Amino acid sequence: MKLIIAIIQPAKLEAVKEALNAVEVIRLTVSDVQGFGRQKGHTEVYRGHEYTVNLLRKVKLEIAVNEAFVEPTVKAILDSARSGEGGKVGDGKVFIVPLEDCIRIRTGERGSDAI
Repeated sequence: MKLIIAIIQPAKLEAVKEALNAVEVIRLTVSDVQGFGRQKGHTEVYRGHEYTVNLLRKVKLEIAVNEAFVEPTVKAILDSARSGEGGKVGDGKVFIVPLEDCIRIRTGERGSDAI
């Protein structure tokens, strides 16, 4: 089992959800987050004063999958979250981490059956 964590642009959320649905990944958790990387924020003007916004709004997806679904899930995210042909700075990141155990609270099932 793996936990796939994807940080994407908010505008790409619907496209990513559709792509995940197409590869039969229907369970995910979505969180609004803020952060910065190579994008390093941007400058805005408010009431005549210029200021720098260092933290940019992003969306964090957390998806627990069995081994067979790892590559289709990652491919769906990459294909749908990338901006244009070659992508752009700020498109996001995907992290794949081992998932030691999963327990369904309702039934007590454990492991891959609980996913």
